Amino acid sequence: MASRMELTRQILFMATQVLAEHPDGLPVSEMWPLIKKRLPGVDEQWNAGGAESNTPELALQWKSGGLVKSGWVTKAHRRWYLTPLGRIALKRHSDVSSFTAGSHAGYHYWEQNKAGFEAAKRLAEAVPEGSWVAAGDLASQTGLEAAKLVGWLQGERPEGWHRVLDADGGLPDDAHADERLRKEWQGLLTEDGLEALLGMVPQDRRISAADLHQLVIDDPVIDDEPERPRRAWLVRGSNVHGVNLVGDWLAEGYCSLPASKLRELPPGAAQETIQAAVDVDYAHGSYNDRLKKTAEFHAFLSRMREGDLVLSNDGGKVYLGHLKGGPAFRASVSNRANLQRPVRWLNPKAPLDFADDLPDEIAAKLATQHDVLDLTEFVEELERLIEPGPSRPPVTREMVLPDAGAELADELLVDQDWLQECVELLRDRPQMIFYGPPGTGKTYIAQHLAQFLAGGKPENVKLVQFHPAYSYEDFFEGFRPVQTADGQGVTFKPLPGPLLRLVDAARQHPEEPHVLIIDEINRGNLAKIFGELYFLLEYRDKAVDLLYSSAEGTGQAFTLPKNLIILGTMNTADRSIALVDAAMRRRFAFVELHPEETPTREVLGRWLAGRELPADAAHLLAELNARIEDRDFKIGPSYLMRAGIYQDAKGFERVWRTQILPLLEEHHYGDGVEVSKRYGLPQLRQRLGLDQEPTP
Repeated sequence: MASRMELTRQILFMATQVLAEHPDGLPVSEMWPLIKKRLPGVDEQWNAGGAESNTPELALQWKSGGLVKSGWVTKAHRRWYLTPLGRIALKRHSDVSSFTAGSHAGYHYWEQNKAGFEAAKRLAEAVPEGSWVAAGDLASQTGLEAAKLVGWLQGERPEGWHRVLDADGGLPDDAHADERLRKEWQGLLTEDGLEALLGMVPQDRRISAADLHQLVIDDPVIDDEPERPRRAWLVRGSNVHGVNLVGDWLAEGYCSLPASKLRELPPGAAQETIQAAVDVDYAHGSYNDRLKKTAEFHAFLSRMREGDLVLSNDGGKVYLGHLKGGPAFRASVSNRANLQRPVRWLNPKAPLDFADDLPDEIAAKLATQHDVLDLTEFVEELERLIEPGPSRPPVTREMVLPDAGAELADELLVDQDWLQECVELLRDRPQMIFYGPPGTGKTYIAQHLAQFLAGGKPENVKLVQFHPAYSYEDFFEGFRPVQTADGQGVTFKPLPGPLLRLVDAARQHPEEPHVLIIDEINRGNLAKIFGELYFLLEYRDKAVDLLYSSAEGTGQAFTLPKNLIILGTMNTADRSIALVDAAMRRRFAFVELHPEETPTREVLGRWLAGRELPADAAHLLAELNARIEDRDFKIGPSYLMRAGIYQDAKGFERVWRTQILPLLEEHHYGDGVEVSKRYGLPQLRQRLGLDQEPTP
């Protein structure tokens, strides 16, 4: 029976499906009966969960906050509406587990950035009628991701939400506005006196990044916000045009970038503004160099905030400090340091040791070639390095895999020692492949082991299936077509695949195991699918530049978190596909599941005994496999482990005739073997002295 938590997840999932069928929205009173039709018995299951402190209908209302914060649902005039982002989420997350994980990720981002969203709310409310602000500018001033900000605005709808637009004055692409939302949005803009021409409102009504920055300065609540999450940054200075500036930084209390050709831009400038300036001022540089500089200047001008941690290294010496103010353009020798920020360096005379003091994951990030690098995911570890002391609670970031329990072993019908060996293999190297003939329970065991390792949290487990057409873009990250805001065309945006989404979730909860199951792993072109990730499978403590994200100049070196476990399955009987190459074999532990070897050999007998069924089926399967000469084509027990085939006298024969014999026909195609005579049930029963079928 489902727990109340599981029921709540199902209710929220069904609620969005109901809203998808009612574009004009529904009040909760009308929505709840439709949800109940899709979840028969939900009230009874809920009441069986304990004291009736609330009802499932109340749970729907209380727990819908994650849908709103993610921008998937909005509520207005006592009605609920599914937003265009919500419709995209339903297509992307087709099951309860995936949908819940996506919603939780959106809510977690909001929770981690409450101060930024509160600041965005106040600034949106401060935009006067007849004016508008660019989403990129608002995101830069509040320290939020523009896409997350636009989504949140669609869900929460604070006053002035409709005045947050793209830099060109159109509806934000990140809103994925449909016809209904476009009409509503443009109607509100028209009421404000912002008439759109070709979908764009006038540029002269835009509040500039500098004016928006002044609003932030003038708002004491925003300016004095104590709860804003601190970020951490690497800024390199040991080799700026061949000169080491770190000593000067420490002595004078600053860090800098060599923006020698960049025009003066205001603090908080939007990325689009910086990109346009770089394209002109650095026109002589390559495309990739301009992207890299845009990302670095944007981080330095707009994303960094006073109080953020900053790190720099001089060879093996590592220095940490706090940013003490905003960016400024200043004169410097040879223009090597003309874009500066003041820093209070914390350990100028006692540097940390790169090799001995830094955690491996941070050291891996620093080994990349970026001059500015976002290290916020490691802010807790860096704070521990600069604020040691017994009063500071330790930060637990290491995953601990649980020992295999007897309950799981009994459920899987395998020996506990064998299961524990699988856990030990994953502790040594978090990648493993179950391989063997069909019907040996490879996927079944992988799924149950994954759920066990993940502590029963479905959002921590993801299953994908490889096939010949599967690619890096499907698996990890790639450009995908998305509809433009006006609905009249298509643009391409980089979208994460299942691996990158699970990696992001694993980074948010580094102490929790996250498991990716790759079914039929050898059916895909592994070198094509994994790309540069091949390297990270063997070296989790190293970082690589990504094919797409790094090419965009985002300054994000990528590592595979140590709490990401990969379980693969491989069917050895399918000769139409290649087995994995030597490079992949070196990166995975391989565990065989074979009908004639432990633990698979004993599974069917245990299953039959547990249901008080005769052992005839196990004997017949053993005799069948004894007659199959090719080891990779022997038949696994899963075909005979369905209770329904033992309900009547013909069930067992039907499975044998329609599922097992066709496999063997294919195996012996063209070699003259009469499959029915060699492997038929009458012949096997006669050989074993069994006169009738296994009885119910």
